[in-house]
Amino acid sequence: MANLLERPEDAVSATAMARGFSAKLKEIATRKTDRLVVFKDNQPAAVLMNVQAYQDLIDELEDLRIEAISRDRLASYQADQAIPHDDMRLLFNQDE
Repeated sequence: MANLLERPEDAVSATAMARGFSAKLKEIATRKTDRLVVFKDNQPAAVLMNVQAYQDLIDELEDLRIEAISRDRLASYQADQAIPHDDMRLLFNQDE
């Protein structure tokens, strides 16, 4: 959570957020602000971010998960137990 708040202007209290929701939402939607950290009782309670920024974050996380799985599989790869591509295509009735 150390990097949650890189700039003080990214912080907003829950009260200020409620009062100026429309303006804050516009800042996020237009990417004038990358994210807003909403504080409640002096503790981070939520993060508001642009939909595309969120999707980019999810996509990057998925890519990292796939990469980790690939590394694990490559570490335990045994060539003598591999099935040739053509055999797999025949097994699943795929024409070339």
